[in-house]
Amino acid sequence: MLQEIFESRATQVLLTALLAVPLALVITLTKPGIGEMITIGMLVLLVAFLFPLTGLYLIVVSMLLGPEFEVAGQGLGGGATLARGLTLRLDDFLMMLVGCAWLAKIALVRQGVQYLQTPLNTAIAYYLGASIVATLIGVLLGRVRPFAGFFFLLKYYEYFFLYFMTVNLVTEEKQIKHLVTVSLVTCFLVSLYAIFQMANGQRASAPFEGKEGEPNTLGGYLVFMLSIVTGLLVTPGASRNRMWHFVLLMTGFVALQATLSRSSYLAAGVVVMVFMIYLSRRRPLLLTFVLLGVMAAPVWAPESVKNRVMYTFTQSSREGEQYRIGAVKVDTSTTDRLRSWQEAVKSWKESPLWGKGVTGGPFMDAMYPKLLADVGLLGIVAFGFLMWSIYRLARSALQEIDDPYFHGIIIGFLLGFVGMLIHGIGANTFIIVRIMEPFWLYAALIAKVVHLRSRKSGDKEERSSPPAFNRRSSQLGSVPV
Repeated sequence: MLQEIFESRATQVLLTALLAVPLALVITLTKPGIGEMITIGMLVLLVAFLFPLTGLYLIVVSMLLGPEFEVAGQGLGGGATLARGLTLRLDDFLMMLVGCAWLAKIALVRQGVQYLQTPLNTAIAYYLGASIVATLIGVLLGRVRPFAGFFFLLKYYEYFFLYFMTVNLVTEEKQIKHLVTVSLVTCFLVSLYAIFQMANGQRASAPFEGKEGEPNTLGGYLVFMLSIVTGLLVTPGASRNRMWHFVLLMTGFVALQATLSRSSYLAAGVVVMVFMIYLSRRRPLLLTFVLLGVMAAPVWAPESVKNRVMYTFTQSSREGEQYRIGAVKVDTSTTDRLRSWQEAVKSWKESPLWGKGVTGGPFMDAMYPKLLADVGLLGIVAFGFLMWSIYRLARSALQEIDDPYFHGIIIGFLLGFVGMLIHGIGANTFIIVRIMEPFWLYAALIAKVVHLRSRKSGDKEERSSPPAFNRRSSQLGSVPV
């Protein structure tokens, strides 16, 4: 009854009219800037309440196209991690507004509804639990400032909320396809922006990232999104507009080169290797072309890309500032990363079981040593279990789903998943929100399509089989609504 009332057109018009009066008062009684921000926030909240999926589309667009605001580290306390400050972006606020509207609608309209149980829920809970426990212990021992630890936990793991919100808001396969399309269009616009930067002699980074930018972040994002596009292109029948996907692939590929991110190049190289293994049994002719293209890389790669890669081993000698690995000397940037691994091990030895807590350990541009220092062995085990659960979800979905479109999405996701694991060697990949938001969006879409397909097959079996018979369950387990 309540759901019918809230979803009726008359109620929606009435709610809009009732909000118009207080919004008008806010605009007239506050400063122009504050009043406009409050008004926009209230409008987003209203739209998200009345049309939750529209709010999700806004989040997808803002993942890479939303401006960011840096909160000074001094306001949050000390620590190496806080030296760079806490960065808040438009999608952070959108997620908060859309999430509040979604939870409010569940409370008011869909009382007693169950949240969707997916194969990743348990692994996410373990990983979050390990991070929270490690941070609380760090607070008690004086290693972590409470305010800083709390906000960085929220910032690092907000994409889990996006995952749960997506699997619960999406109700049809058509909506999944629309979200994929919006994310691909966003990727195309970001790639064009990166190419524009390259044309102006700048190192490419995502829009609205301040003066310095984070090319490594853009590179990781592009590796993942291009993997999705590749999966659609190589799966027969998956792409209805192959020309559009091919243009996106080429545009993104040029943008990836413009980042000059060696971690992203390494991740992309491993993705190509895995892709060639996949092609070897299915499309040997395409494998030949890919192999020839890889072998010809020294010819077609831009000079800036070749110089960037070779700089790792050809930087002029700096006594005491460069490591040697055997007979090979590496540049100062790679040396700093190797030293950060050593610092992480030293920090971990002080608290091997649960680490020093989020923001308690040293800051470093490498995911795995940072995990070791921040959350210790318990966190590493929980993170490994989460990664295994993601792989198992995608792998099982690949075996169960025969739709070409979703088959291509899952193949692309698996390729991108491998790329993100490699990217984490030289970046904090799995706590970089601009990379993890698209990653967990697609993880949620895969989990949802598995649920929708299993529910359809369950309905068919109920109609065709007597109730007393045992019915075959999905490999992923039951996924109740």
